[in-house]
Amino acid sequence: MRTINDLTTAIEMWAVDRKLDEAQPEKQMLKLQEEVGELAAGLARGNQDQVIDAIGDVYVVLTILSMQLHLDVRDCVNHAYYQIKDRKGEMRDGVFVKEEDLHD
Repeated sequence: MRTINDLTTAIEMWAVDRKLDEAQPEKQMLKLQEEVGELAAGLARGNQDQVIDAIGDVYVVLTILSMQLHLDVRDCVNHAYYQIKDRKGEMRDGVFVKEEDLHD
């Protein structure tokens, strides 16, 4: 199995070969919405294969969107992780609520 870093590099090369890295990010954002909709549909129907495919598609689309915005998706994920790594909070009705939002 390839690492996520190797797969991300392969996705980036695939996108460059097709000039997707030069396309409009607004259009890629629409594609992201489409893929998230497919993920929601898979969850609603309990279709595990559709969920797996959609999560992968969301990652691909986000990788390409990052390229279009002259960002590295790895840096974006790293930034997000360091924002959440020490976050505290609690589950409420099946949703994690961060500590600073518990008092609202």
